[in-house]
Amino acid sequence: MAAAQGPLRVGLLGCADIAWRRTLPALAACPDTELAAVASRDEAKGRRFAAAFGAPRVQGYEEMLAARDIDAVYLPLPAMMHAHWVAKALRAGKHVLAEKPLTGDAKNTDELLALADSRGLVLLENVVFPHHSQHARVRHMLAGGAVGELKDFTGVFTIPPLSDENMRYDPDIGGGALLDMGVYPIRAALYYLGPALDVLHAVLRIRARTGVVVSGRILACTPEGVTADLVFGMEHSYRTGCAFAGSSGLMLLDRAFTPPPPLQPVLRLERQDHREEITLPADDQFGNIVRHFAHAALTGSSVHDQSEMSRRQARIIDDVKRVAVRIEVP
Repeated sequence: MAAAQGPLRVGLLGCADIAWRRTLPALAACPDTELAAVASRDEAKGRRFAAAFGAPRVQGYEEMLAARDIDAVYLPLPAMMHAHWVAKALRAGKHVLAEKPLTGDAKNTDELLALADSRGLVLLENVVFPHHSQHARVRHMLAGGAVGELKDFTGVFTIPPLSDENMRYDPDIGGGALLDMGVYPIRAALYYLGPALDVLHAVLRIRARTGVVVSGRILACTPEGVTADLVFGMEHSYRTGCAFAGSSGLMLLDRAFTPPPPLQPVLRLERQDHREEITLPADDQFGNIVRHFAHAALTGSSVHDQSEMSRRQARIIDDVKRVAVRIEVP
C-alpha cells in the first residue's frame, strides 16, 4: 500500500449531522488530517460546513473525487447510498472512511473491500465505539475471570421515535433500524464473542406503510454455546449498553456505544456477595478512529482486522434478514 504525504487531505462527501456533531470536530483536532474540501448537493449547507471547519472550498461530488489534492474522503451519506459512492471514491484513488454500515449486505461489502485491497487503499467502516478504551478494559476483565465463565452477552441500542420525515424511515436510502442501530449490538457481539457467531432467530418489526424496519431482536450463539441477545430499534426509550453474565457474576456497561468525550463510563460488577462500581477514564472514540484512519492511510499500515469484522457484520445482517419473523406495525 502506497503511503501518502501528511497531513492527510480529506474531503467531506455529504453534509450529514454525524459529520457536524462528531467526526469533523475530531478531524479538525487531529494534527495528521486536514479538511481540504466539502462536497454537498445543498450549496448553502456546504458553505456552512466549510466555514465552520475551515475547508477552503465547496464543490460537487464528482468534482471532489476528481481533485488531485484530495487524499481521502469521509463519507457519511445515507446507508443505501454507500456502495455506489464508496466504489466511485476508491476508483478515483481515494482512501475512504465510510459511516456505518459500510453497505446493507455481504455481497456489496465484500466487493468494496476487495476493490480497496486491489488498489492499495484504506477502506474503514466508521464503527467508532471499539476505539473507546472502556471496551479494551472490559475485555481484559472478562479474560481475567471477572464474571467467571461467560455464558450470555446482551447488547442494546434503542432510541425514541423520530419525525416521519427522517431519512431512517425511508427504505430506499436510510435502510431502517437494523442497519442504523442494529449494527451496534451486532458489532459488540463480534467484538466480545468472536467472529464464529451464528444467528439462530430474529424478530423484525416492520412499519406497514413503508416496509422499513423500526425495531428488532436477534438471538445468536457461539459454537461453545455462549448466547447473544441483541436488541435495537427506534420506537423505545433511549438505551445503550452491554451486559455480561457469567458463572460467578454479572458486569454491566452503560453508554457502551455513544459516550461523549468528557464522560467517565461506569462499569458495574455484581457477584453473590459483592457489588462495586468502577469509574473508567474518559476517552474520545471519534478522535481515536480519525487518528487510526489517518495513520493507516499515511503509513500504509493494515486495517485487515476491521475489514474482517465488517465482512462478518454484513453476513450476520444477511442472516437476520433471511431467518427473521417479520411483524407489521402501524
